[in-house]
Amino acid sequence: MTPTDPALMSAEDLLALYARRALSPVEALKAVTERVARLNPWVNAFAALNPRAIQQAGESEARWMAGRPMGALDGVPCTVKDLLNLAGFPTRRGSRTTDATPATEDAPAVMGLKREGAVILGKTTTTEFGWKTPGDCPLHGITRNPWNRERTPGGSSSGAGAAAAASFGPLHIGTDAGGSIRIPAAYCGVVGVKPSFGRVPQWPLGAFANVAAAGPMARTVRDSALMLNAMARHDLRDPFCLPDDARDWRDGIEAGVSGLRVALVRRKGFDAPLDQEGTDALDGAARALESMGAIVEEAEPNLPDIRAVFGRVWGVALARLVATVPAEKHALLDPGILEVAERESRMSAVDFLGADALRIEAAHAMARFHQRFDLILSPGTPTAAFGADQPTLQPHMALWRDWAPWTFLFNLSRQPAISVPVGLDSEGMPRAVQVAAALYRDDLAFRGARALELAVRHPAAPDL
Repeated sequence: MTPTDPALMSAEDLLALYARRALSPVEALKAVTERVARLNPWVNAFAALNPRAIQQAGESEARWMAGRPMGALDGVPCTVKDLLNLAGFPTRRGSRTTDATPATEDAPAVMGLKREGAVILGKTTTTEFGWKTPGDCPLHGITRNPWNRERTPGGSSSGAGAAAAASFGPLHIGTDAGGSIRIPAAYCGVVGVKPSFGRVPQWPLGAFANVAAAGPMARTVRDSALMLNAMARHDLRDPFCLPDDARDWRDGIEAGVSGLRVALVRRKGFDAPLDQEGTDALDGAARALESMGAIVEEAEPNLPDIRAVFGRVWGVALARLVATVPAEKHALLDPGILEVAERESRMSAVDFLGADALRIEAAHAMARFHQRFDLILSPGTPTAAFGADQPTLQPHMALWRDWAPWTFLFNLSRQPAISVPVGLDSEGMPRAVQVAAALYRDDLAFRGARALELAVRHPAAPDL
């Protein structure tokens, strides 16, 4: 059933109502901004709000009234994570060390949304430089989970995940270098898409450029695919982005999973933790796919222990980041960044190149694995969202034990992976699983995620 409050509607529903002139972009934006005014004081999802959003919505309304929408997202409220440039706004990256001068040009993904007529509501919070899962940063403080204000929304796309769950618009840009889209999506009960590496161009590149991707966060799989259409456009600023693919990523999304071979993966090169409710959610998702005709088989890819591989990629990136920050500003950084950077700054070039060779070996192993399987079904996070106010301790261990043990493989291998909510746990918090496909088979990942979404019918938003 379609909600009657425009703030709760999907992007597809909004666009259908705009086309029939049954709702205007201005009305939709006002419904969203009322919700932001009421809830954001405690959710704290925004780094900045866009004062021109109402003007953009009015311009969109005029185009719809004239029967001339400028693109496939005309009038749809969207947000941008504060790791990406939005012209006219500073890119602070959650850090007190960064420059407050406004950016002069849009990041490629933002440009893609604007090209299709999206109304930019504002910039969402991020952990400092996108380095961790707990949803806090020195510049903007703690972002909280709309399902329970005592819990974290996850990170590093903390504001995007919280905004999606709180219905602060239907579409949100996140970034993901180790799980930073999929973890907050899992904690917040929304859909998070990490596309194939290079699918969405990025510029300027962030600290984790070799494994990072920008992608959609939304309340439905179809909205995520619609959003990817706008974001996945070639941009010459990113020398590693893929050529344009003219497809609509919603094409074939309803084809189901009958006959597809799905690997149920419980181990990714090491014994990652998973609580009982996470195990139950995973098993339930496997049964749901089987009921829809998928051929589900428990299997394990032949992977090295990828904990050390990602730990070095992550640690060296942070060491390089700290080296670019003036020494007199180091005290302004999240102490965890300094701890990891100090630990990894002594790594030799030989050790780092060895870790990168193992990353490529892991990607090769996954390519071989996908000769047998169309899709992978695996856990999303070890637990539901943990406390928002707890300190960050032992970040090296927390990375693979508490935060991202189930997600970072797909950054190393660069293949597409989608977090799909599959229900609530005994404490009323969202649980999710991941659906992944071979590199560049984003279409199959969407197809599997959509089938699972239809099978489980997870509550779309908390009752706020």
